[in-house]
Order: sequence, then structure tokens, then C-alpha cells
Amino acid sequence: MDAEYDVIVVGGGGSGLAAALSAAEEGCRVLLLEKQPRLGGTTGIAVGSFTASGTALQQRSEITDDLEAHVEDAGRFAPPEIEARNNPSLRRFFLSHAAETLEWLEGMGLSFYGPSPEPPNRVPRMHNVVPAAKAYIAALQANFLKLGGEIRCNAAVSRLLQPVDRVEGVEVISKNGRKREFHARRGVVLAAGDYANSPEIIAEVKGADFSEIEGINPNATGDGHLLAQSAGGQLLNMDVAYGPELRFVPPPGKTFHQLLPAGGPLARLMGRLMEFTPKFVINAMIKRLLVTWQHPENALFDHGAILLNKEGRRFCNEKDWPGREIAVARQTDKVAYILLDERLCERFSKWPDFISTAPKIAYAYVEDYLKLRPDIASTAKILDVVAENAGLSAMNVVKTVQAYNRYAKRMAGDPFGRKGDTEELKGLRWVLLGPAKAWFTTTEGGAAIDESLRVLDDQGQPIPGLYAVGQNGLGGQVLWGHGLHIGWALTSGRLVGKILSAAGADQMD
Repeated sequence: MDAEYDVIVVGGGGSGLAAALSAAEEGCRVLLLEKQPRLGGTTGIAVGSFTASGTALQQRSEITDDLEAHVEDAGRFAPPEIEARNNPSLRRFFLSHAAETLEWLEGMGLSFYGPSPEPPNRVPRMHNVVPAAKAYIAALQANFLKLGGEIRCNAAVSRLLQPVDRVEGVEVISKNGRKREFHARRGVVLAAGDYANSPEIIAEVKGADFSEIEGINPNATGDGHLLAQSAGGQLLNMDVAYGPELRFVPPPGKTFHQLLPAGGPLARLMGRLMEFTPKFVINAMIKRLLVTWQHPENALFDHGAILLNKEGRRFCNEKDWPGREIAVARQTDKVAYILLDERLCERFSKWPDFISTAPKIAYAYVEDYLKLRPDIASTAKILDVVAENAGLSAMNVVKTVQAYNRYAKRMAGDPFGRKGDTEELKGLRWVLLGPAKAWFTTTEGGAAIDESLRVLDDQGQPIPGLYAVGQNGLGGQVLWGHGLHIGWALTSGRLVGKILSAAGADQMD
């Protein structure tokens, strides 16, 4: 087949598919390359929130909102020392185009419910796609193929073709090891996701102690970042990451929302019906997602819960972040279990104490985990029994609790430096939650870019022919809070397609 295209996109997740489709809509001949056997990336395994202001859904819900308020609120999510690293002009640029992207997605037949509140946003801005983020992938892929776009999976990009001072294409290694070059007349777009699961990059930018902590997406290995760097691109905020944090391992097989249709008439019908669905039904759906994707609250440990490894022993100061997560990643199989006694079970069974939450939307308590996640939640009246039910050594668990209680009663110090606890672990109800692992959710580092999504070098000059979107092209933005990473992925992808079309027209002129 012809190895020359107008645009080559590296990565088949949300940002890559959005870039490919947008360019194809503008009449470009586009090749999309994905190293995995299937498309999706991190977007494909996400819940699918898209945060935006000034949207049609807000207007239908009689919510008054504007860009200035959103810009201000977006700066309230991250800790001050992280927010100080943000690129304010680029984040403002993104937020000013997000509502247009949502309209573009709805035009493909995608449906959203909400908007839902997420403090510190002053008004509801979180739009949730039906049934989950896999719907983005299905819709973008289908529309791209309808326009004649070409997709190659099992195609890992090994290097950029940059004979002089312009990126002219890529070299691809197929699954069988064969190398082939593909050339791009207008530009190469890097859309290969984050580096949360790259021990080498994490060790370099955050320190060796963090290198054993995995990323939520096992395929997020920083390929696009390394390609940008190889072309002379400047990388920003590489040491900033969302996490590490504890999360329970996902359930075996496909989860409920993954079984729901991602496209077609049934998905569109579901979207229309969401407007008339009782709130308690929506909350039940969200609660099911909560016990699968959200992290357990630190308050569990503040009030006395302890962590056990597979051998049934404590191994860290549970109140110490991120030392706790580093320690979990060093245990057998990199997993740990959270032990709750009768007092904690009662406390975390009602507001205001919960195990996990989607703020102001739904809360998951002890009973929710026992009902919805029996694969990671076990309970018994006797400590020995709950330990055995979870596959832990009953003898070690009992000895561990006895040692902890001596510390709580001020009869001994804590060997891991924990302080301030005065309540023993005891009673006639015990719950073990786990296994849980330490994960990086995503990373905030990316190539420096301008508002034309061009990759910039160390002098702030654009590298001809090279563009970056999504996690590859964060450009120094800090996007903490739900729905901003997907919002940026799809918005930057949509915009770069239009920009590349205009660039081609300029070249022909």
C-alpha cells in the first residue's frame, strides 16, 4: 500500500482517534498507528467523565456558567505547589474549546447524562458519557473508518523520520519484527498516552523508590514522550503525577458498564432515557463504578484501619503517604489488604464516613463493598475466620492485631512509626478489603506545545512537522479533577485535525 499520507497519528486512544477523525473530516488522508492489538488506550478503560462549561446540557438544566468561572475553579483542585506549575494560558485555551468538542461528540450520536457536581467547581460541569468511555472509542473509530481512514494495530513506532530539521514520518516495527517507513506530508501527531507504567521514566523523574509502582494502564509506557524528546522536544512537569494511590484490583471479567452497548441504536436510546431515569437508579449505577474504580479514603487509616500483606503482617505506617504506597508495591504480588474491626465497620457504614466517593454524587460504604465486590470483600464475626476467608495466615493476622493493640494501649511503640491511635482493634465483626495495589492513575508531564499543538524545543521554537495531543501534549497544564484529562484528549485531538488541514492549505498556497 502507499506509504505516504497527509497525517500520521501515533496512538489509538481517545486523543489519537479524535485527531485522526478530525483530520479525515477536513479531507486529509490519515494513517493511525497503534502498538497494541486493539484501540482504546487509557480512555477506553476510563469511566468517561468530560468536564466543560457553557454546554448545551448545562443550558437545558438552567445552569448559568462561563469560561472565567471555570478557569478560576480549575485552579482549586491541585495542591498549591502543584498548581503553581500550571500553564494558565494553555489551560484557558483548552477550557474555551471544550464545549465545542462536547457538541462535536454529541453530533456523532454519543449521549451524556449530567452535568454532575464536583466541588470545588461552583456549578455542575461533569458530563458523563453513556455507558462509559469505551463509547468514545467506538464512535470515533466508526466515523474515522467511514471516511476512509486507515488503522494499523500491532504497529509500534520505533523512531521519527527527521532527516534535517523537519519530522517527515515514522518508522514502524510490526509484530513480526518487520520495519517499514511511513511518510506524512503535513505532520505527525503524537497521541500515545502517559508514562504511568514506565519504571524507567518514573525512576528518572520521581526517584527509584517509586519505580515499582505500576500505572492503571499497563500499556502506558511513555512512548510518545520519548519520541518527542528524540526530536528535540522539551518535556514539562515530568515529575508531577496523579498518585500514587491505593485502589482495589478490578473484578475478574468485564464489569457491568463494559457489558453495556457502546454504540448503535440501543446506546442512543439509553442516552435519551437517562434524562428520565430516577436519581436513585443513576446513583446505583455510579455506586457500582465507585467500588470498581475509586480509591479507599485516607480516613480509614486515620481512624484506625491497618494494612496487611499476603502473609498477614503489617509492613508500613498506614498514615504515611506516599511511603505507604511505596511499601505496598514492595510486598508479595504488590498487594495489601485493609482490616476493619467492629467499630470501623459501624463508622464506615453511614455518612459522613465512607470508603470511597464520587463527591456530592454517591458514596460507597462497607455494605456496598460486601454486596457489589464480594471478590475483594469478606466478613466474619471472628478474626481468624475473616483472615482465612481472604486467604491470609490466621495465626499471623491474630499476632499482628495483638501487637497493634499493645501500641494502641500505649504498652509499646509502633515499629513503623505510626502515632496517635488509642482505639484497639476488636469486636464481633471484622471485614477485610483487598487485594489493593498502589497505582499511578496518570502522569502530568508532556511535551511543550503552543496553541497550534506544535511541539516546542528547549528554546520555545516549534519543531516542524511534529504535533502532540492528549497526555503527550499537556504543555505544562495541570489537569487535576475528574473529566479534564479526557476533555483535553478529545479537544486537543479535534483541534489538531483542523490545524493540520489549514497547514496543508497554506503549503499548497
